[in-house]
Amino acid sequence: MEQAVVREARRVAVEAAKEAGELLRKLFDKLDTGTYKQKDEHGDLVTEADHRAEEIILGKIKHSFPDHHIISEEAGDNRLSSDWLWLVDPLDGTNNFAVGMPLFAVSITLMYQREAVMAVIYEPMTNRLYEAVANGGFRCNGKIIRLGEPRAYNKATVGWIQGHKVQQEPQAVRLRQHLDTSTKRMMRLWAPTLQWTMLAKGDLDAIILYNSEGEDLYSGMLMVREAGGSITDFEGRPFTGMSSEPYLIACHPQHLPFFRGLVHNGLVGK
Repeated sequence: MEQAVVREARRVAVEAAKEAGELLRKLFDKLDTGTYKQKDEHGDLVTEADHRAEEIILGKIKHSFPDHHIISEEAGDNRLSSDWLWLVDPLDGTNNFAVGMPLFAVSITLMYQREAVMAVIYEPMTNRLYEAVANGGFRCNGKIIRLGEPRAYNKATVGWIQGHKVQQEPQAVRLRQHLDTSTKRMMRLWAPTLQWTMLAKGDLDAIILYNSEGEDLYSGMLMVREAGGSITDFEGRPFTGMSSEPYLIACHPQHLPFFRGLVHNGLVGK
């Protein structure tokens, strides 16, 4: 892997995320309902803001890396053959944006041979810029952050992320209800990247992800890893690469046995 490519990619991603984020901040609460469209049968929305932010980001990536593979939330797959893959979600939290709730972010990830090597998440309404580089640490507005000593987890705050297609799957419903009744709080933000940044900062105790894969997934995962967190599948196997149907537990390494047990009990109905 060429480190020079990663360094330049980080510069481009930061610039693109900030510019796109500034546009989103200006458009927030100013678009009329005619600009909102249902994207699919699962009820997700797409707005004019999604497309305009995406144009900014893709333009900068293509200018600097014209031969790289890109998959973006609205524009789709450019189908170029490359070891380098960009994953772009120009507006993670579109539903929040549409209803006037200021919880949304821009997410840009660079993968090399299916492993995340660089990620940028920008939260426009708070001006928080999150960055991570593989083996280079996790930063929020330039400050390096590491998970410290774990807190007591008997009253854990857990983030729940679930794919749209499995919302009513009986096993998912059972696990979701178990987490809701067995923890201090189960959080669903409709903006998964922000839950990943909260975990990386130590503001959440864990994330349980049930079959939710997309352009917004791998940026936050890299940040949690670089902050010192563990990410495994439901059986406790370390998660690497990419998966079309991920089932994941992310938390402080010392808490992994507890959350594995919590998930197991929820799945079997204990």
